This record gives sequence, C-alpha cells and structure tokens, in this order.
Amino acid sequence: MSHDGVGPRAVMRSVAFLTAGALAVPALAGCSSDDDPAGRPLAGGDIARADRAGVADGGTLRWGVDTVPETLNAFQADADTTTTRIAQAVLPSMFRTDGRGRPVRNPDYLESAEVVETEPKQVVLYKLNQQAVWSDGREIGAADFAAQWRALSGKDSAYWTARNAGYDRIEKIERGGNDLEVKVTFGRTYADWRSLFAPLYPKDVMGTPDTFNDGARKKLKVTAGPFRVKKVDREKDEVTLTRNARWWGEPARLSTIVLREVPHGERVAALTAGTLDLAEVDATAARRISVAAGPRGTAPSGSASPGTAASTGGGTDGSGSTSAPDGAAEGGTALTGPGAAGRGAGRAAAKALRSWALANGSDEEEADEEVSAREAAAELARERRALSGFEVRKSLEPAYTQLALNGAEGPLADERVRRAVARALDRRDLAEAVLKPLGLPAEPVGSHLALSGQAAYADGSGALGDQNAEEARALLADAGWAPGTPVKKKGEKAAGGQGGKAGVTDEGEDTGESEGEGEDADDEGTYIVGEDDDGTNGDDHLAQHTRPKRGSAPGAYAPLGTAAPVQAGSAPLAKDGEALTLDFVLPSGPGSEVLATVAGRITEMLKRVGIGTEITKVDDESYFTDHIASGEYDLALYSWPATAFPATDARPVYAKPVPAADGSLNVGQNYTRVGTDQVDQLFDQALATLDDAKRAELIRKADARIWAAAGSIPLYQRPQLTAARKDLANVGAFGFRTPVYEDMGYLKKGVRGPAGTPGKEPTGPSASASPSAPDREPDREPGSGPDSGRGSDERSDEGPDAEKDADS
Repeated sequence: MSHDGVGPRAVMRSVAFLTAGALAVPALAGCSSDDDPAGRPLAGGDIARADRAGVADGGTLRWGVDTVPETLNAFQADADTTTTRIAQAVLPSMFRTDGRGRPVRNPDYLESAEVVETEPKQVVLYKLNQQAVWSDGREIGAADFAAQWRALSGKDSAYWTARNAGYDRIEKIERGGNDLEVKVTFGRTYADWRSLFAPLYPKDVMGTPDTFNDGARKKLKVTAGPFRVKKVDREKDEVTLTRNARWWGEPARLSTIVLREVPHGERVAALTAGTLDLAEVDATAARRISVAAGPRGTAPSGSASPGTAASTGGGTDGSGSTSAPDGAAEGGTALTGPGAAGRGAGRAAAKALRSWALANGSDEEEADEEVSAREAAAELARERRALSGFEVRKSLEPAYTQLALNGAEGPLADERVRRAVARALDRRDLAEAVLKPLGLPAEPVGSHLALSGQAAYADGSGALGDQNAEEARALLADAGWAPGTPVKKKGEKAAGGQGGKAGVTDEGEDTGESEGEGEDADDEGTYIVGEDDDGTNGDDHLAQHTRPKRGSAPGAYAPLGTAAPVQAGSAPLAKDGEALTLDFVLPSGPGSEVLATVAGRITEMLKRVGIGTEITKVDDESYFTDHIASGEYDLALYSWPATAFPATDARPVYAKPVPAADGSLNVGQNYTRVGTDQVDQLFDQALATLDDAKRAELIRKADARIWAAAGSIPLYQRPQLTAARKDLANVGAFGFRTPVYEDMGYLKKGVRGPAGTPGKEPTGPSASASPSAPDREPDREPGSGPDSGRGSDERSDEGPDAEKDADS
C-alpha cells in the first residue's frame, strides 16, 4: 500500500507494550449466520467490459506504474505492486479472485483442486490442465510445486524469503496418480490452502538458493502465462511484456504491454503527450481528464457543435486567469437556444479583441501578463484536446484507510484513552469527505479483516460503540484526564498549587508576564488548561482575567490563579502536569492532500472532547521506516489490504507482539503494538477450520475483539480511479477482481464500448496513441468531475470471463 497505500514491512523494535487487558466484548451484533452480513461489494469493477470478439488483435498498451521493480520474485522482501502485476501476466496462479474478492479456480491451470482427506492429515489433490506447459515446453508438474514448497517452507535460511505462511504447514508434496496430479499433504491443517502456489514459479527459479535469491531478480527466462517478460529496461524505466507463443489458453489480444514508471504528478503530462494509455490518477488529475472528456455521448469539451459555443469547463485557464480559448463561452457554460450562438460569438470576439489590445499595448507589464495568460489558456486547450480521448474508470480498492493508535507508550497505552479517541470519531463523516465527491459509496468500513462483499465481512464496530462524545469524555475522566488541571512548562516540574502564568503557550513559551507578577510567583511554570465560552484559548482567557484593563471597574477580573470558565465538553485535558496532546504523523509528499484533509477533520473531532493534537508532516520515504515501523507516533493514517485469506494475511498485522531473543519486542507488522491472546487464538482456530461458514464466524469474532482493543480504527475503503483511453476494453479499475490479461485490448473499428465510444483498428506499436496527441516522449485519492467514470460495473460477476472464473 501507499502511505495511503505503501506496503509496510515487518520490523523489530524494542518497545514498552501494554496489552488491551481483560475486556468484556459485547454480543456480536450483525454477525449471525442467519443473514448475509457480507452483503455486496460497495462498488464493482469498472473495466469497460467487452466481449473478446469485439476486441482487435494486436496493439500496444502503455501502462503507467509506480516503479520498475527491484525484483521479479514476488516472494522477496523488496517485491512491490509492479512485481505482482508482472507475475499475474506471466506466471501460473492456481486460484484468482472474482468480483467479490473470493478465490476461484483458474481453469487455465487447474481442472480441479480439492481436499480429499482430513484424517489423519489434510491432503489436497491438484489436477492440472493437461495443456499447461512452461515457455520452454516442459509440463507444469509436481517438481515445480515441491521446489516452491522447499524454498518457502522456512527450513532453509539460505533462501531469502519474505514470507512462508502456509508453506510451513506442508509435510510433503508428491506426484499423484499421473504426471498431471499433485498431492500435497499438510502436517497441520491449513484452511487457506487456496492461497498457495499463486504465483507458481518454475523449479528453475525455486530449485536452489542462488537461483531464488538472484536468478529471478532481473529476468524470468521461463514463464507460463499469456505474456512473457521480454525486457527490463532500467534506463527507460520500463518493463516490456510480449505474447507467449506457447500459451494454450485464449490468445492475448494485445501484442505488447509496456509497464512504464511514471510518478503520479507527471501522469497527466504523459497522457497528454501520448506516451501512456492507462494509469491510476489522483483526484486533481481525474477532474482535469473528466472536464476534457465532457459528458459521455457528447462532443468532447472544446469542440463546438452547430449552434453552440464550446464550454471550457470552468472559464479559467487553470492558473486563475479568466482568459479562455477562442470561441469559449464566458463562465464555462455552453450557450444554446435561439440567438445563443450569436451572443456567444459576439462576446468571444469582444474578449479576443480586448486581449489583443492588452497584449500589444504600451503597458509592458500588463502586456506580459496578458501574453502569459493567453499562452496558459492555449496550453490548457491543447491539454484538453489531448485528454478528450480518455475517461476515468472508478471503483474501490480492496484496501481500507485506518487511523492507527500507537499503544506502546504515552497516553494511548491506556485502553480507555484509545477507546475515547475512537468514540470521538464520526467515521461516516470521514468516509463522505473522501468518497462522496467522487461519486463512490461513502460507507465507513466495519471490519479490520474483510470488506463488504467478502465472505468474512460483518460490521464489528458495535464491539467498540458508535460515536458518542459524552462516552468519550467519561472514558477520559475515568483515565484521570480532566480540565482545569495545572500543566507544567517545558523543562519545569509541575507546581503543587494552582495558578497560571499569563500568556504561556502550549509549547511552554512566554508571551509576556502579567502586570504585578514577580519572578518568584507561586504559579511559575504552570498554566490552567481550559477554554472560554467564546472559544478562545484557555491561557489567553486567563491572561484577560489576571490583570485589570484600563477603565475597568474594580472586581471585574478574577484573582490571580483562578481557572477560567470553560466549556466542559471541549476543554483541553491534562493529568500529572501533562496536557493530553497526541502527535499525529502524516506524509507530506504528492498525493497526501486527502490524508491531510482527513487528519484535519479528525483533529477537530478530538478537540471537541478535549484531546489536543500536534500534526507532524514527514517525507514519504521516511514515513513508514522512521515513524510507523519504529513507533515514533501517537496517531497515523495508512492503509491495509483486505485479501481473500484474512486468517493468513491479517494475522501478522494484529498478532500480540512477543519478546525477541535479544530482549526487544518483535512487533511483526503490528505497528500499533496492540494485541491480545484471544485474537491470536481465534486466528489460529480459523486457520485450522476447513468449514467455510465456521471459519468466517471465527474471523468475525476476532475482528470484534480487535475493535474492542481500539488499536486501529478502519475509516473508509480507498478509492481507485484509472485514466484509460476510451477505446480500451477489459482494463481499468479492477476492484476485487484479478485482471485477465489476455482479454485486454482495443475495440475493433466500428465497435462501440459501454460508453458509446467507437473503436479503431490498432496498427503498430503506437496504435493506441490518441490521434490528437503528438507521438513523443515526454495524485493520491483520485477525484471526479462530470464524466469521472461509468460508476460501478453491475456486471462484475458476468461477462466473457465468467465461465473461466466459475469454480466447478
């Protein structure tokens, strides 16, 4: 995941850890098996689904990605999302996920896979597709399965593996009744066995530590997917995939896929220049593309129809100037109806004449400004013409953004304070702030372990309770945090008596002494926490009341040291001379604007119950390593994925930290340092339960206890917006679904896609370039405008690949 989706990795650090303690968990509301708590996905995939018969043969897809990966081995620690994308296109996966995030058999590799024995040990029998072969012609078989098991079992430290979950439970792998059967025997029952061998590497890669550690980092000689790796070019920052001549499944429609590294902030320029055909974009970029595309089924913005003056989508050039391209209507509104064209043309002509006069006038400064404005307007018009061939396809990622609370030390080590923070949050308001402007379902996430539509999903937040400011204040009071308590200055010990020095800020800096106040005053080094009825800061209010004003009547101010009147609900809190102020750490790089907005709202919500925050913005590169993983934060925002195998994949995230051999605390991926024995036990039970319904119930119970411990608070499912050429089919915002690479391509000439966009015949490597874009080489939470995407794909579980996704 970056920081709102960066993939955090396991680290070890010595921290003081406080368990959640004994906690009475309320009944699991909404977790009954009598109904379907999983529901439907909040948003389906948006991929411009088209039948393969309507997709042209050939063409190149240039796909913007975050990185050229350091390794092509998905089981190494520095593998990233681009590694995964490449593996999906070129390697076997026994199972993939459907539109509801469920694992389904991949018929290109498997005829069947099932548990054939449970006693005395679990045995799974895989029957392979008889046509499945590696690109060197060798059949895929038991030797490949066994080599991958040995490499990932964790028994040989010479293999530099990032994870071995599930493989460490396998006892042996052997050939079945024939070469197409693989028999896997587990030493310990493993419910998530479908997560294994996805992807499957050839024995040439997994066979020895050397080939595993180094052989697959820069190249993959042997593959078995619809595409193969042709070249990894680090000078051009791109990876080229081409059709696999030995692929036995449906032929790939595209001839080439180029995965090109382009930073998020440069993707609009690359789309405009015609060097990208597909890329995930941020909110600002999505709006620019949507404005350029215009409403679906109409002429692109900027091309006037008879009797109309084309809209510029806002009447500004993007830089604040009111200049617009010639022919644009003022105010950005298309003029229609009798006489409208004439009025629009007249206004445009008058505006153009005035612009020419300013640009050629005697006032050089005014002339320069007008010339710059005209150039900016012309550049904007060129951008819109180039972007009019794109659209924004939108869905929700299988990942959610959470508020993490570091329970290792400080105020949040007290479970009551963590629960108070959680009870102060209006999670629906936060979800709406991010998702509603995008036209996406703005529902708060109700589970740490699954998302709506997945089998294990149920809203477990009732174990913690809904937003309730009064309950939050009561929890804080019970923990000893109270308004009107003396707070020490920095570097000073808390004074024993009451009193407050006028003008002392929260940082302990002096802003001026009160009149008549000597250096030896009893209240030196303290101030009274409180907030006036009119919302002024408590210490400022105290300053008003501890010295007389000119012309004021005697007795019109309180005696020195008297606490100011406060609003009990929102008064800042303190205990033992310390104010209740939490360090809120955020990334500061491109795409972090949405997180900053969410953090601002959270800060206001916490302030209403008396909790202060100090926001610290840090570089993206150091956000996880120096702050989240190392525990240098109180509050933070980052994301976790929701996978089809929560018992396996989520366990390290919520497992109770354990002491390491050197005396430090091994937190694994549990960066909040909050865990309980009960949660660990429920995960273990789920992993050993082969009954799907019982396993889902155990996952829901674990989630309820994670909610109750209040180490992390799920907020909203992450938006996923992808800019795609309008004639691109079967690609875009995938949601839960694993991409089907062989179906991707360009619509045939004359074929209309779901948006009503006619396709064109791709010819040559640049066939996918926009006709209006020059063929030359050249943010986070995406947004939308009037044409930001077609919305949820109501046919997410149907279409040309439905049969292949069905698990017989």
